[in-house]
Amino acid sequence: MKDPSHDLHDYISEISARAGVRVGSPLPFGTQETGGGVNFAIFSRDATRVRLELFDHPEDAVPTRSIDLDSACNRTGDVWHVWVEGILSGQFYAYRVDGPYEPSLGHRFNFNKLLLDPCAIAVSQLPPWDFATARGYDPLASEPDLSFSKVDNARSMPKCVFLNESFEWDGDSPPRHPWSMTVIYEMHIRGFTIHPTSGVDHPGTYRGLMEKIPYLKTLGVTAVELMPVQEFNDTPIPRRNPQTNQLLRNYWGYDPVVFFAPKASYSSSGGLGQQKLEFKEMVRALHKADIEVILDVVFNHTAEGNELGPTLCFRGMANAIAYTLAEDKRYYKNYTGTGNTVNANHPVVRDHILAALRYWMVEMHVDGFRFDLASVLGRDGAGKLLANAPLLERIAEDPILRDVKIIAEAWDAGGAYQVGSFSERRWAEWNGRYRDDVRRFWRGDEGMLGLFASRICGSADIYTKSGKGPEGSINFVTCHDGFTLNDLVSYGHKHNEANGENNQDGTDTNFSENYGFEGETTDAAMPAAGVAIASIRKRQIKNFLLTLLISRGVPMLLGGDEFRRIQGGNNNAYCQDNATSWHDWSCLEQHQEIFRFTCGTIAFRCAHPILSQEKFYTDAEIQWFGPQGGLPNWTDPQAKQFACLIHEDEQHALCLLFNASVDAIDFRLPPLLPETRWHLAIDTGCVAPQDLFAAGEETHWENLDNYSLKPRSSVILLARCTHDQGLQTAFTEAK
Repeated sequence: MKDPSHDLHDYISEISARAGVRVGSPLPFGTQETGGGVNFAIFSRDATRVRLELFDHPEDAVPTRSIDLDSACNRTGDVWHVWVEGILSGQFYAYRVDGPYEPSLGHRFNFNKLLLDPCAIAVSQLPPWDFATARGYDPLASEPDLSFSKVDNARSMPKCVFLNESFEWDGDSPPRHPWSMTVIYEMHIRGFTIHPTSGVDHPGTYRGLMEKIPYLKTLGVTAVELMPVQEFNDTPIPRRNPQTNQLLRNYWGYDPVVFFAPKASYSSSGGLGQQKLEFKEMVRALHKADIEVILDVVFNHTAEGNELGPTLCFRGMANAIAYTLAEDKRYYKNYTGTGNTVNANHPVVRDHILAALRYWMVEMHVDGFRFDLASVLGRDGAGKLLANAPLLERIAEDPILRDVKIIAEAWDAGGAYQVGSFSERRWAEWNGRYRDDVRRFWRGDEGMLGLFASRICGSADIYTKSGKGPEGSINFVTCHDGFTLNDLVSYGHKHNEANGENNQDGTDTNFSENYGFEGETTDAAMPAAGVAIASIRKRQIKNFLLTLLISRGVPMLLGGDEFRRIQGGNNNAYCQDNATSWHDWSCLEQHQEIFRFTCGTIAFRCAHPILSQEKFYTDAEIQWFGPQGGLPNWTDPQAKQFACLIHEDEQHALCLLFNASVDAIDFRLPPLLPETRWHLAIDTGCVAPQDLFAAGEETHWENLDNYSLKPRSSVILLARCTHDQGLQTAFTEAK
């Protein structure tokens, strides 16, 4: 006979659990404080049971309160919701979601696994985060992912943090620099200041970046592009560095677990919700310095990986909707190279991504987004590239996001390469062809004259067909993905042995050169050749910097290139959270000449707006000539020298001379009227301070007829005239 006292106990427990609990609202998703409590809402179409668990501490294995949602009253359509009284800012919470575990049908529900809220705005810091306990299957089974794990992982799973704290923006407003005035600095929050030489009080954090704002102002950049700050796990990589036996780490962070939450470990004040406040303080400080904040966002895949990955969030709530699945829904289509692909154009997923973008813009005040593997966002549920992808169109036309910068990495790991044709005109694109063609020209490859000329003019051959102007081209020579600028001129091949993948990872197509010795060299190591090699490398670095900063389009500088940051030839340092990737600030003093040159070329670009206009050059604005005058021989594959005259206005002109050959060359200069004189602004073949002259301090060039370029060098001359007659007329008549 059943003991009636048990029924009474269960009844009292149920009443207690429901105290201060109401039905709640299906909107908005995530959490919202309202009426003395907090509303919780998540999407899960195929769930049969949902439980909200509240915790006192992030490492707790047992919740202080569990609230089971009633499918009859706590569910509206596909949304599960509940209102709970008395929730305070800083409350830790997570979910358990039950439903079918049928991998062949795309369902992987497991009530034993604690799940993060997809809309969580903060996730507690819990290093190290053990993904192994989050696997929804038994890894020892013969077919692991078809098995079912009964292991509870609450203790080892970080918790979501509800936050409802005010922040004083002090009248913050975004700088909103036009593309024509934008110079981007790509950087990693941790790597920028974590090195002991950084000299900051809060290394490796948002606050550490704030301490370096004066440096960024001196450099002259107008925007920082932050590598991923969406919450990710630092420690999912089981491999060790074969050279040091140290565990490798997820340094870059291109594996988000949720899309809204800033990285907790980048906060100097704590990772239990303080990360949101410190991130805002960083943005506010950068804006006060007139510097924009662009986030490198990852919406194409998540850290849940393929069928053998962990169950952290989306997989445990809506696997069949969140991801692009194969015909056998047990498996995932992989257009990202990471195991899974977000089903970005499903209406629910599309709305989720848009909500995340709006949150970062409205709540966190960021100024723009660079979309990792953006071509994935243009694929449908079957993986097919769409001509007019709904998500990409929505992002471009969203009324809230209308003023933010949107940049596409216009390719993916599934074979798509859409540089020049990515979505709508408003989308700017990382111009991978700019990188390759500029590298090949300065390396001395044959047949590069015309391509190099097109790249410095804004790549009209790439963008005209899609109706985009030069502002559609994000120009870069180096980025996080590949060699640093120093390594580009120091290594002929990648050296990724420390990644533990037998040097098989990373691209083999680097278009790099070592100029006689593989790797770093000093005068002492190579008394004769070492000096020559060092000189060539320094000159080539200056050539790359000058090219980048005189090209129409939007220049992007890789952080640390301005003082020759090295990575030892590693062109895929995604797992190197160590001195390989960190900014060694002692290099700043060692390479002051390159730093000065970088600052000077950025300033030169700003002083000559003709170089950055958001339109392609007309024939009246630019004239091309070869070393002996007349048009360059564009079709000669051996030709490696050419020049152009750019008319700034009726009173000013620029003469740009390029020599990528190993021999010196004399250029015949365009004729000038007697009252007009050439002034030397930049010569990469000279050592400081003769390599670059500040505005107004350009040295008068006595020889009106020619200029001798050193091997592998570039020069900028300014034509200055006090005559009443304008330069345009003068040049025309002189012919």
